Amino acid sequence: MKKFSVKTIVAIVVGAILFFVLGRFVSIPSPIPDTDISIQYGVLAFVAALFGPIAGFFTGLIGHFLIDFTKHLADGYTIWWSWIAASAFFGLMMGFVAGKINMENGEFEKKDIIIFNVSQILIHLLAWLLLAPVLDVLVYKEAAAEAFSQGAFCVASNAVATAVVGTLLCISYAASKPKKGE
Repeated sequence: MKKFSVKTIVAIVVGAILFFVLGRFVSIPSPIPDTDISIQYGVLAFVAALFGPIAGFFTGLIGHFLIDFTKHLADGYTIWWSWIAASAFFGLMMGFVAGKINMENGEFEKKDIIIFNVSQILIHLLAWLLLAPVLDVLVYKEAAAEAFSQGAFCVASNAVATAVVGTLLCISYAASKPKKGE
């Protein structure tokens, strides 16, 4: 597990800002109510893979809070702690799983891509088909059918975004590092 250091704090701040900007200003509206296609989960997965579970957790928590908070200020949107928790959970779990991947050696090989993407899909399933909708129903008294349909859409769109953006970020980062023995 990566240590909590100045480097981790900087990663959290930069990661949360990127998560916020991408989620607030670059998201694509979807046909599902109150749900967008969000590419920021690729950045979150990358930050978690590179800096560990603490950075992943706080990047998701702070970044998603800032998205909801600014929407709340702009148009009275509700701060959805259930979805904020799901983003924080996703970052935390990706940090643990991706700890098995070492991009510092200049390689992000086929097996690393498979581990990264199978893991992110499974974690998105847990975050968006279990955690967020169950909390929506219990805390906000949302209709279960709506909460789970939103969650299902989020699994699909976030997993695709993470597979594309997250994988490309990991490949690019690894390529910028010298390979073992060089």
